Amino acid sequence: MLIAAAGVNSHRLITVLYVVLFAALGLGAGVLLFEARAQYRQLKHTETEIRGRLAEAEARLHEQERILERLRTDRDFVEKVIRKRMSYARPGETIFRFED
Repeated sequence: MLIAAAGVNSHRLITVLYVVLFAALGLGAGVLLFEARAQYRQLKHTETEIRGRLAEAEARLHEQERILERLRTDRDFVEKVIRKRMSYARPGETIFRFED
């Protein structure tokens, strides 16, 4: 009878150990999943910011390409840019500068 009781106790002990082991593994996996999810959210946020900056840079590039094309093909635009940025004038013209 004592041997049978010892067998039941050891069986119960093994079962409890398995339950504790699986609970610990489940808890560990849950913690890792929680951390991975937080890191994923941070990376998605970073990606959104970078995509926004990329869109802004592409818009600036498109505008610069448009201006460059006008500089290549539109003589009036070239003259306007030179006059404005470099304060050039035609012979006989006088440039007046006013401070803002």
